[in-house]
Amino acid sequence: MKPAARLGALCLALCCLGGARGLWRSDSHEWHKLIMVHHWPATVCKEVKNHCKDPPDYWTIHGLWPDKSEGCNRSWHFNPEEIKDLLPDMKIYWPDLLHPSPNRSLHLWKHEWEKHGTCAAQLEALNSQKKYFGRSLDLSKELALNSTLQKLGITPSTYYQISDIKDALVSVYGVVPKVQCLPKQGGEEVQLLAQIEVCFSKDLQLQNCMDPAEPAPRGPEARPAASLGLEVCKDGVLFYPALNKTNP
Repeated sequence: MKPAARLGALCLALCCLGGARGLWRSDSHEWHKLIMVHHWPATVCKEVKNHCKDPPDYWTIHGLWPDKSEGCNRSWHFNPEEIKDLLPDMKIYWPDLLHPSPNRSLHLWKHEWEKHGTCAAQLEALNSQKKYFGRSLDLSKELALNSTLQKLGITPSTYYQISDIKDALVSVYGVVPKVQCLPKQGGEEVQLLAQIEVCFSKDLQLQNCMDPAEPAPRGPEARPAASLGLEVCKDGVLFYPALNKTNP
């Protein structure tokens, strides 16, 4: 190949590489922290009514979400074969509450990988489906939210001040979580505890979900699409509902 041709080929290759990095690192795919999200089945099932089937009576994983980024690689499809070793734990800790079918959890896991996992995969520690789901399970077990709440004396069928729940969680985790509620509706007197988010840095260290100077989210930011009509709990009283075993 002539020198001029070699130079042209090299320039083309560098341009293509730079373009690929630009696509991966575009503003729409940049994120700064990971959000470990657990939700409370009793409240989720109340929101979606008859769509729940045999919900567990413990907090379950909703997802591990990079903030401000989703759907980073639409060609990287979910493959359940890659996480078959994790399935026993996945079915216990990360069930799909909303799709009552024999393989119902596959729907949730597919959604979580393709929307959130493909963005989290920018980290080497999360750059495969097995790593993403496996590390999510590990983080959930390390947080031990169910036993933590029990040890703090925070139990279902009880009214609480939202500030008391936040302060209790800060006393254990050392960082400020985000607590979401189902707003009070027709026959409800108060908001219902629904979801607890604990945040991690890119090196998977606990961090505040909100910076001290950051204002509380309002409007659309307070009610993300994935939250099923939930919103950041308002200051004041909330109710932590027990699971109604008579519901379908």
